[in-house]
Amino acid sequence: MNNNKLNSQWMGEAIALSEESVRSGKGGPFGAVIVKEGKIIAKAHNQVTSTNDPTAHAEIVAIRKACQVLQTFNLKGCELYTSCEPCPMCLGAIYWARLDKVYYANTKADAAQIGFDDRFIYDELKLPLAQRHLPMIQLMPTEAAIAFQEWVEKSDKVEY
Repeated sequence: MNNNKLNSQWMGEAIALSEESVRSGKGGPFGAVIVKEGKIIAKAHNQVTSTNDPTAHAEIVAIRKACQVLQTFNLKGCELYTSCEPCPMCLGAIYWARLDKVYYANTKADAAQIGFDDRFIYDELKLPLAQRHLPMIQLMPTEAAIAFQEWVEKSDKVEY
């Protein structure tokens, strides 16, 4: 099967998961599939409302499943197919997971039109901490630095 046909097949799976999520009432209209070496290794739909977990976006759930399947925290060599352009949280997780590529269907503008508008987060991130709507207050940096120093000195750490 050629790449375009496979890409469409995998995106079709992500879109089907988004529809299933809506129809089941288990979450918002989002689905995601992670592929490695031509095979689906994880798939998920949004589960925010059914699990009472604001981080249970389709991409995050799929990343968690893929990491369990592969027994690693590094998804290099994997591609993500998602029914919608990732939100800021998911995008951060995608970068941390080291996925090779992201394919998406709906845009963040499309999502905003149906009530999933992340613009406020992007706007907040541009502001200095003191100007953000969510107060960010530093406490006990000297005490917290001990763990950081121990990490630097740790010879058997697993870096990520």
